[in-house]
Amino acid sequence: MKVSLTARLLLLLIPIIMVLQGCSNTVTPGNRGLRWYPLTSGLTKEPLKEGFYWRAPWNDVFVYDTKWKTFKEKVDVLTADDLPVTVYAAITMRPIPEEIYFLAQEVGHEWYKQLVQPQLLSAVRAVVANYTMVTLPERSSEIGNKIEAVVVEAMKGRHLDVYNVALSEMEFSQMVLRAIEQKQAKEQEKEQKDFEVVIAERNADIARIQAKGEGDSLKIRAEGEADSLRIRAIGQSKAQEIITKTLTPDYLRFKLYESPNAKTIIVPEKLNVPMIVNPGADR
Repeated sequence: MKVSLTARLLLLLIPIIMVLQGCSNTVTPGNRGLRWYPLTSGLTKEPLKEGFYWRAPWNDVFVYDTKWKTFKEKVDVLTADDLPVTVYAAITMRPIPEEIYFLAQEVGHEWYKQLVQPQLLSAVRAVVANYTMVTLPERSSEIGNKIEAVVVEAMKGRHLDVYNVALSEMEFSQMVLRAIEQKQAKEQEKEQKDFEVVIAERNADIARIQAKGEGDSLKIRAEGEADSLRIRAIGQSKAQEIITKTLTPDYLRFKLYESPNAKTIIVPEKLNVPMIVNPGADR
């Protein structure tokens, strides 16, 4: 059986293609590569950016993913009041592209499990232990920020960049859930009482303002009446003073003689016998 020329060429090309495939590496977008020369210089320091790279069959290119990735951890912790809670923490981070060589030398591809995971678990337990159970939900953002600060400090100089740490979820026991519900009910009751106090204070302020207004009105009215009486008294006093100055004895005798209804008894100055003038119609 004769083999055709085409089949012969294919038989020759397949090994060549396999050899060529073993002599190249591709660094995809979001990754960095490091050349590995086991027989000469070892690992190169200069990271390879995305692209296609030829190499000898005995050499290699180590590729590191430098994209942002999120790692999630389920952590069982105890709160400040010794109650158990399950916290789900999520950390978003990546290797620093320019420092891939040092990361490869110090840790390698298992950098998350060897460096980050232990620090993250420890930070979650340490921070959550400072909070009571009922405060965890409302302060989860604050707790996440504190955990992030601890992890960032621990990762300094480890060639890793931390973007964010957050608490994505919490699981409580039934006892804890009842305690949270009771706390919320008490807070609502307190808010209602605070509202009632505000309304009562507002009504009291209104009553005080009204009372002050009425008091001011009465005061003004009393002052007005007092001023009126004072002015009237002053007028009467002045009138009496004027009248008093004009009531001379001669004037009084004149007024007495002038009145037709007056019964006047004139007593001469040097006589002891009275003289009756105008004694009336019946006398």
